[in-house]
Amino acid sequence: MRETSNPVFRSLPRQQGGYAQFGTGTAQMQRGSYQGDPYAPYQEARPSRPLTIDDVVTKTGITLAVLMAAAVVSFFMVASSPALAMPLMLVGAFGGLALVLVATFGRKQDSPPLVLSYAVLEGLFLGAISFALTFQVSVGGGRSVNAGAMIGEAVLGTLGVFFGMLVVYKTGAIRVTPKFTRMVVAALFGAVFLMLGNFVLALFGVGGGTGLGLRSGGPVAIIFSLVMIGIAAFSFLIDFDAADQMIRAGAPEKAAWGIALGLTVTLVWLYLEILRLLSYFQNR
Repeated sequence: MRETSNPVFRSLPRQQGGYAQFGTGTAQMQRGSYQGDPYAPYQEARPSRPLTIDDVVTKTGITLAVLMAAAVVSFFMVASSPALAMPLMLVGAFGGLALVLVATFGRKQDSPPLVLSYAVLEGLFLGAISFALTFQVSVGGGRSVNAGAMIGEAVLGTLGVFFGMLVVYKTGAIRVTPKFTRMVVAALFGAVFLMLGNFVLALFGVGGGTGLGLRSGGPVAIIFSLVMIGIAAFSFLIDFDAADQMIRAGAPEKAAWGIALGLTVTLVWLYLEILRLLSYFQNR
């Protein structure tokens, strides 16, 4: 069974041979297979129909709608009071991270309140950091920048990559194999290691406070952002494959919330990298 680079999908329940096979509550009871099944209490209370692609689309759409609404509110709050930028970024970033950890290690990734709470917190973070990056371009470049246009380009770029990789997955142009998955996961861990190293070096004043220059806006930063965008794009293929396996395994419809959470995590990451890359080009 292939592993996914997305921590939310990695925490989904499995049985020997793959993802857990979820049936109706009655059938499960007759086979006596509730032992060790985290969805057993839910199935006992009310039989659940199998997960469909429509469930995934609907729940993902709801999650993204809540996130975008929170992001718009956050952006205009920061625009009217720039002092709110840092508090909103910190609350959104650390609050969202905490919920992802709870979902991953607590196996609560199919909880609607948790997923929607993550969307609100991440929306607060995205709205604040979007304003901060566009404001930085305006000040650093010494010229007026249309923040709405720049953010719109980042959103379109994110959606373009998402749907492009969906087409790639559906057509089988790139097959998700165990070797492919290992390569993407290794690249992801390598990128995270570089970012942590860059952060530590910057704290000690190396490179004039820019560390390795991964976020300085120079050529190295541009290359690094392009690499990160590539890793995020390939991560979508693994996420699509994990969701496809859940649908084939007959997971309950409630599992769509977990898939929505996993896809949203990757979308947020991709948007940030594209927006950051656009800010680099605007500053040149």
